[in-house]
Amino acid sequence: MNKKTFGFYEFFAGGGMARAGLGDRWQCLFANDFDPAKAESYRRNWGGEHLKVKDIAEVELGELPGEADLAWASFPCQDLSLAGNGGGLKSKRSGSFWPFRDLMEGLAREGRGPRLIVLENVVGAISSHGGKDFSALVSALVEIGYDVGALVINAAHFVPQSRPRLFIVAARSDLVLPKSVVDNGPNSLWHPSSLLKAGQALPRSIARRWIWWRLPEPPGRKLDFIDIIEDEPDDVAWKSEKETEKLLALMSDINRRKVEQAQATGRRMVGGVYRRTRNGKLRAEVRFDNLSGCLRTPSGGSSRQLLLIVEGDRVRSRLLSAREAARLMGLDDDYRLPDNYNAAYHLAGDGVVAPVVAHLSGFLLTPLLEENSGERKRVA
Repeated sequence: MNKKTFGFYEFFAGGGMARAGLGDRWQCLFANDFDPAKAESYRRNWGGEHLKVKDIAEVELGELPGEADLAWASFPCQDLSLAGNGGGLKSKRSGSFWPFRDLMEGLAREGRGPRLIVLENVVGAISSHGGKDFSALVSALVEIGYDVGALVINAAHFVPQSRPRLFIVAARSDLVLPKSVVDNGPNSLWHPSSLLKAGQALPRSIARRWIWWRLPEPPGRKLDFIDIIEDEPDDVAWKSEKETEKLLALMSDINRRKVEQAQATGRRMVGGVYRRTRNGKLRAEVRFDNLSGCLRTPSGGSSRQLLLIVEGDRVRSRLLSAREAARLMGLDDDYRLPDNYNAAYHLAGDGVVAPVVAHLSGFLLTPLLEENSGERKRVA
């Protein structure tokens, strides 16, 4: 018996990482991104049949074909990130949520609103502007006929990267919600204290439409940071001994001790390094906990990640390679990256981790749609 295929729209599509995570049961009906470089990566991996390259504010309702089961929107995070400018939903980049919301409202008016909407963004969106931006996001979806809940999922459950992200999942209010996807209350694994506080601060009329989504505990990560490292990448060069010494000199005593402890193991150890300004001074901070730091891009307010390879007395350093960055996003090695290193790194750093999408799809989105697999009901 063939399983039903579900249709989706992918907004702010980037290189199609949400599509990679959704998998074969999902059919893309429409994809959109305004960045030509990212759009080229999308075409290289998925084809361009359904891709429209333009600002979302220029997308017209008539360009959205059919009736989608899901609208996915990983909208820009820079104005909501703690590392960004703090402009919030009123700023240009993160404010691109509003044209997306207008499209969803237009679809609802036509009786073809997607059954599900997923927004993905940084966890800073929960506390941005004292929680007002989070409340605005939830309210905007409730007002067009959706019940809404949210989860914080750290990619570290699935890939060797520390990358917590907020997922707001909205179900059209006429859907039947199976017990398998709804909890009686928060689960600390997916609902941190910041999310509880934000939920409690919602207006009463909005809070009545709030859902505590349920997800099972992940099966456990199969790879550590060292497992995704290339021995001799072809797109980044090893730093000179002098450059590595300068990097070590930027470390505090605590971070230097981490390097010494890694050396003392006698094993090959891989650490992720970020350079940050602390109290007006440039510092290098390293971690050897089998995880990469969160991939970031300069446009997100941070530097590129460096690797520190420790083998006894030998310490080497270099930038993270493009393929390593892609692996940290859960992309297979047959995923075709841009030829330019900076473009490939930027593509990965701006994306959504594919195995996280797969978990969310397999245990929440798909069961919800299967429960409501009959004829579509029009939204009142």
